[in-house]
Amino acid sequence: MDLFEYQGKQLFARFGIPVSPGAAVSSVDAAVEAADRLGYPVVVKAQVQVGGRGKAGGVKLANNTEEARTHASNILGMDIKGHVVRVLWIEKASDIEQEYYASFTLDRAAKQHLGMLSARGGVDIEQVAAEEPDAIARIHIDPVDGLPEDACREWVTRARLDPRATDGAVAILLSLYRAYTEGDADLVEINPLILTPEGNVHALDAKVSLDDNAAYRHPEWSEFGGQESLDRREQLAKERGLQYVGLDGTVGIIANGAGLAMSTCDVVNQVGGSPANFLDIGGGANADVMAGALEVINSDDNVQSIFINIFGGITRGEEVAKGIVQALERVELRAPIVIRLDGTNAEEGRAILKDHESDRLVSKPTMLEAARTAVELAGAGEAR
Repeated sequence: MDLFEYQGKQLFARFGIPVSPGAAVSSVDAAVEAADRLGYPVVVKAQVQVGGRGKAGGVKLANNTEEARTHASNILGMDIKGHVVRVLWIEKASDIEQEYYASFTLDRAAKQHLGMLSARGGVDIEQVAAEEPDAIARIHIDPVDGLPEDACREWVTRARLDPRATDGAVAILLSLYRAYTEGDADLVEINPLILTPEGNVHALDAKVSLDDNAAYRHPEWSEFGGQESLDRREQLAKERGLQYVGLDGTVGIIANGAGLAMSTCDVVNQVGGSPANFLDIGGGANADVMAGALEVINSDDNVQSIFINIFGGITRGEEVAKGIVQALERVELRAPIVIRLDGTNAEEGRAILKDHESDRLVSKPTMLEAARTAVELAGAGEAR
């Protein structure tokens, strides 16, 4: 579950991380009232779960009531990369002397938590990593041992923050690590973490992604629900319990397993195509699951072909094939389908599919052949 900035700041505040005072509002009048109450200048911020809101005009400084009303009127309802602004965060403006970057996430390869800290905040960390990788100080943390204060202080020193920021940064990072671990987050990020002219350090932004698998431990997360800015494809997938991420390509992807789904997206790119989505149906490929997946893919007008990539493990190939055939009887598709079926009882599954093959349903034995065919069919669809 990805939180909006204001929700992330509410979470941070619970763990003692200093944030700017502010208010979440959903109307122009409420925005003006909040700005007047907080005192000028204030920052009017669009609440969307996508980057680039500042460049899109979704973050504006207001010095008086008239400016607050104008900015709130302009930003509410704005479309930022397909995300419509329905909530504003009105925040007391801060004087900034320096901007830093801080985050915690999981390094799956190392099987440890990873902290990243940089004296170059306020820009994308990917840009910093590309231009000046040494500007990012990293620390790996054993989940059993946690983050001791002395290790955190040494980390801050390696990041070359202003010495005036050291104590404040250490305190915030220790609290941020608690928010990450005790809060069951996949990612916590502050960009920028600021140093004020008075020497104070606090979080000016908040990016938080919570682990949905831990929701049963956090009844308080219910207050974060109902605010997700999902497009219609993602909403449809969520209703059907599918792991789906919408992309901008023309080849619809269905695979069983997150790793296989990512690999499928990669191979489609490799052969010159562009995936329209990431969709993981998990271990089940029965008719109900497959029909739900095809309905989601079918809702995307950009999809010109569909690539179903299934590797049968516990789920047998003939059962997968039967599920696909039954699903096709229930969903009227606009785009042709390419199927690659491998693994347990794959031959039996391919035999079942063969009886249903046509120019709209093609079966290929390898992932590479299937990807090439799906990309070719997508190109033909775009040409029409």
